[in-house]
Amino acid sequence: MRTRVRACEFGHVRLTTTATKPFSQSRRCSSCSSCSSSLTPWLRTVSYYLSGERVSWIRRNMPEVPPGAPEVSRKRGAEAGAPSQRGPERKKACWGILTSQGSWADRSPLHEAASQGRLLALRTLLAQGYHANIVTIDHVTPLHEACLSGHVACARALISAGANVNAATIDGVTPLFNCCSSGSVGGVELLLQSGAYTHASHTHFPSALHEACKRGSSQCVEALLSHGVDPDYMVSHLGSPLYMSCLHQHAACSRILLHKGASANVGRDRDSPLHAAVRQDNADQVSVLLEYGADINLRDDNDQRPVDLAPPGGKTKQLLHAFEVSPRTLRQVCRIHIRRLIGRSRLTELHCLPLPPLLTQYLEHT
Repeated sequence: MRTRVRACEFGHVRLTTTATKPFSQSRRCSSCSSCSSSLTPWLRTVSYYLSGERVSWIRRNMPEVPPGAPEVSRKRGAEAGAPSQRGPERKKACWGILTSQGSWADRSPLHEAASQGRLLALRTLLAQGYHANIVTIDHVTPLHEACLSGHVACARALISAGANVNAATIDGVTPLFNCCSSGSVGGVELLLQSGAYTHASHTHFPSALHEACKRGSSQCVEALLSHGVDPDYMVSHLGSPLYMSCLHQHAACSRILLHKGASANVGRDRDSPLHAAVRQDNADQVSVLLEYGADINLRDDNDQRPVDLAPPGGKTKQLLHAFEVSPRTLRQVCRIHIRRLIGRSRLTELHCLPLPPLLTQYLEHT
């Protein structure tokens, strides 16, 4: 027996300990004992709010459904079906879709094992029949996850199980791109040895070399270039890899690209790598670019030279002014022109020429 507060159609309140139903509005006030008594102003106020909260009272006093009970549809004649998917797990999954970079609702246990580097669990799942190329709604494979987290052993196990090393997501991201994003040199070498493409199928798709230059992973840059990647490979909205390296102030990556034959004057549209380095006031980048033949007289889309963009009083301003006063020496000019005549594809074979070691080191910038 529970004590309940009840109100008639006139808003009069009374307490009852019976399990009878609440008053309906069709109930006459003659059955209400409160009508014969004088209500205080406080009781009138309470009765008013109680009469206005009739729907809330019904909701509060509805019986709770046990956790394991089947859900019944509100539609007439509907049969009890499977439990609703609106539980905490469902809400958590939907929240993951909204907040994550991709869709996390359909990630398989194989994706989780690859992402977390659990090699034993990964092999167990593969032995149980999970497909190595299972994809999410965004076409993310377990190999993508392993490469993004830098787990080379998991990536090797997936490739041995038949994973596609050139699988691309809906955004064109490949496992090789993810390896460069995480800075995993071992993963880059593994994918290249397994037949991974070094260039994307479309020029607007993400480039592994550009990502390595953006992240400053000089070892990944060197690994890609050693497998024949074009150091001047252009992406329409990013420009050249050297431009990306200068934009993010990674002088080590810039030096490797220039040493492998990248053009010091190819950037994005009319904006040269020297323009990008000067905007960042990076004197080391500017010195490397000038050493490999960057032109200080090139103009960008705003018809400005690099010296016009240098911060006043900065190191790059002083360096460019000093270079204008004393240009390159004959030794530097000869080296730049000889390297251009040899060609980028043959620069790696300089040590095979019958030249004195001193001359070979001179041409290799060592």
